[in-house]
Amino acid sequence: MVSNSGIDPRTPVLVGVGQASERIDDAGYQRLSAVELAASAARQALADAGADSAAVAAAIDTVAGVRQFEISSPYARAPLGRSNNYPRSVARRLGTTPTRAILEIAGGQAPQHLVTELGGSIAAGAAEVVLIFGSEAISTARHLSGAPAKPDFTEQVDGDLEDRGFGIAGLVTRHHVAHRVTDPPTQYALCEQARRARLKQSREEYAVGMGELFAPFTAVAATNPHAAAPTERTAAELSTPSERNRLIADPYTRYLVARDQVNQGAAVLLMSVAAARRLGVPVDRWVFLHGHADLHEQSLLDRPDLGASPASVLAAQHALDVAGIGVDDLATVDLYSCFPIAVANVSEGLGLTATDSRPLTLTGGLPFFGGAGNNYSMHALAETVHRLRAAPGSYGLVGANGGILSKYSAGVYSTTPTGWPASRSADLQAEIDNWPTVEQAYQADGWGTVETYTVTHRGEERTGIVIGRLDADGRRFIAIIEAGDQETLELLTESDPLGAPVYVRSFGTGNRVSTSDQRMDQLFPPRPASLRDDYQHVLVRRDGHLLEVTINRPDARNALHPPANDELDEIFDAFFADSELWVAILTGAGDQAFSAGNDLAYTAAGKPMWMPKNGFAGLTSRRGMTKPVIAAVNGYAMGGGCEIALACHLVVADATAQFALSEVKVGLVAGAGGLVRLPRAIPPKVATELILSGRRLSATEALGYGLVNRVTEAGGALTGARALAEEILAGSPTSVRASLRIMAETDGITDTVDAVTHPSGALDELMVSEDMIEGLTAFTQKRPPHWRNR
Repeated sequence: MVSNSGIDPRTPVLVGVGQASERIDDAGYQRLSAVELAASAARQALADAGADSAAVAAAIDTVAGVRQFEISSPYARAPLGRSNNYPRSVARRLGTTPTRAILEIAGGQAPQHLVTELGGSIAAGAAEVVLIFGSEAISTARHLSGAPAKPDFTEQVDGDLEDRGFGIAGLVTRHHVAHRVTDPPTQYALCEQARRARLKQSREEYAVGMGELFAPFTAVAATNPHAAAPTERTAAELSTPSERNRLIADPYTRYLVARDQVNQGAAVLLMSVAAARRLGVPVDRWVFLHGHADLHEQSLLDRPDLGASPASVLAAQHALDVAGIGVDDLATVDLYSCFPIAVANVSEGLGLTATDSRPLTLTGGLPFFGGAGNNYSMHALAETVHRLRAAPGSYGLVGANGGILSKYSAGVYSTTPTGWPASRSADLQAEIDNWPTVEQAYQADGWGTVETYTVTHRGEERTGIVIGRLDADGRRFIAIIEAGDQETLELLTESDPLGAPVYVRSFGTGNRVSTSDQRMDQLFPPRPASLRDDYQHVLVRRDGHLLEVTINRPDARNALHPPANDELDEIFDAFFADSELWVAILTGAGDQAFSAGNDLAYTAAGKPMWMPKNGFAGLTSRRGMTKPVIAAVNGYAMGGGCEIALACHLVVADATAQFALSEVKVGLVAGAGGLVRLPRAIPPKVATELILSGRRLSATEALGYGLVNRVTEAGGALTGARALAEEILAGSPTSVRASLRIMAETDGITDTVDAVTHPSGALDELMVSEDMIEGLTAFTQKRPPHWRNR
């Protein structure tokens, strides 16, 4: 044991903690903003240090703020306004001007992570006095957002800010969005059901277990003056659906999920031993960090077991190992408790149970004390410090979770003096990064088995979500139940679907799951591969073996939205299936634009977005394009419009045509093939310049780089494309088809001789075709051939 007198003066110690809260039904309700709640908690932390608060505040060199929910994603709203510099807004209220201000990334791991990180900075001599805080005023924001005299929490504060960004990359992907796996209750419910599958428990058994786990939490919350829901409840009350305890996402009822409608703030004051001595902080206020760990779990769908997070357990265990103690040595434990599995995962891994004499929460937990946004564990730290001071020499564990069991920060604390502990988190993270993963089927088709599932409840709307494994190859898929498919929804609600066989099919809108292939065909009758006469956004003209397709949205510069993409996809399905259509031309209505790409106005309006499986315009992701498609580019081919042209076999442009991958100018990327096709079509350096700058390329430049085949006079692109089509139609359609197929097959073969000798079935089929015989016969008879496309 190290004595206080012999300790390194740069060793960090927690010397002050504070909490603030108010409920909207409190007699003294003050309508405090998030900044004001944090400032109130920070003042308490300064006072808790037991020294001159003004002198301590003046000595602060670093402030770090935990993000509120309203600044945790680019789509979050702040109905009452917000500060442009949250850490310095709080610092200004304390009368301090720190050198450094940090706004941490989102996630419940943030409070403990900041203590660990900035404790290390103090130990390294890079900081001396640090104030860390966080707060939420969600309850007030919701309560007053529609009030006629609502407060304005907007603040503009000058000063440097180290804004670390949202830190949410990978937590929600486009694949998740397409399958409505975006909100924490849905995500955690899927994990919870996977855990139930592993434990081989019935719905009823598992519900009882969740209630028994969280019932002791309610008892703690009932005695906590800062708790948002200080009501003790039985296990049955928690797990049984009722009018007040409605289902959120199976297996969760409202009482089992984090409560975010809170007005709470918390702060911790951290400083070096030298600063504590200089500022006169009494030794009985000092609490040392004995062990710590920060680890990230694999991405959700990569995990072999969706019902576990071994990285979280590893973080908690490593923090104990660094501290040199075991679970039995802990006097207090607070495990992040947004949902039951977040507690169960770590407690089981450490050998703790709900019946342990030590409660698994000090606050009452996120569903009952309150889920103070990303800042819950700051309150856990404050409670831990109070208890350790009351029992000198004892140890406390704080486990802080972020994401979907994704980011875990753990800390072990005690009043017992110790130097700054070294951690092997980096080495352990390297091991985690090399753990095996599960291959995913983003477009899933065929029979599979349910691995986990949930049914979300939003008013009268119920949505079934399934994660399963394909029987054919074991790849993992996500799928949702189509609205109106009561038969499959009943599989999830009336029986136990874990391990049940299901049928999945992929669409442009995502994967859909049903009870059988016959049921899937009933829900989604196969679309006939034939042309219609009633397209709303596209015109078609059939002229012998030539199909002309015109994007007919001139008022939007022929920009494409999902309905237009669907029509084009259907049209090109019909073109490639029709043996009497040999060449297609795609152009845009009017003389201003071939296509301006994605309809950004439609996207910005928040309307549903999807893309056909065959990509933009039904072309950019289409395989097997064994008939030539010619782009007749009149005017602008911008963004997605340029990507469509790149996906076509040939391009005829008029003199006014301009090409650009302009996505970078609106915060997007050319994700429909432009980033791949352009560097393969023109010199890579030129392609890189165009992609990164969004610069426009004239028709003449495009011709020089080989991006287009021909340039016509203004307004002549369609005429020029027809002339090129006639030249192609003069040849054998069978030969044209075989040529395109062999070119596609050998495109990825780098060795020239290997490509030349590639054994293509297309050549075999050509050798026994009627068109080959006709071509040779016509040549010897000196007459025009009569092609039959067979």
